[in-house]
Amino acid sequence: MAARSITLAKQIAALTLTKKAFDVVVMDLRSLSPVTDFFVVCSADSDVQARAIADAVEDGMAEKGERVWHRETGSSNWIILDYVDVVAHVFHKNTRAFYNLEKLWGDAKIAGVEERPPAPKAAVGTARKTPGKAPGRAPAKPRKRLAAKARPPRPAARRAAKKSK
Repeated sequence: MAARSITLAKQIAALTLTKKAFDVVVMDLRSLSPVTDFFVVCSADSDVQARAIADAVEDGMAEKGERVWHRETGSSNWIILDYVDVVAHVFHKNTRAFYNLEKLWGDAKIAGVEERPPAPKAAVGTARKTPGKAPGRAPAKPRKRLAAKARPPRPAARRAAKKSK
């Protein structure tokens, strides 16, 4: 049972990173609470991002056959996804600082999750294009600047020139 909840917590943490969650931590509560084994806590810059993170976790876990037992969305500043053994908390960054679950559950073992940049997405067999070069062509030659043509004076300037004569 414990191995399953550890794996579940890691999967949820990884899914939060797909939507650019930050300050992702996994809190081990097995020795502190009979209610759940782990909390996965993450932050978002906006309410929209918080909802996107929660949706990504819920959809990703559903693809793996894990359904959320309860989703609490009373406020878009704090979304809770309860998978019984693991509870995910998606916070707006200001709300997370206010509630400070890490301090509240200070006796828990807390492990940070490494935020890795997403791998570059390139189609198989395609080469990266370098800016300024078209494939299969020689580099473009710099253009010569054309000499500026003398412009006829503006009507007001012409009238002023006639008066001065």
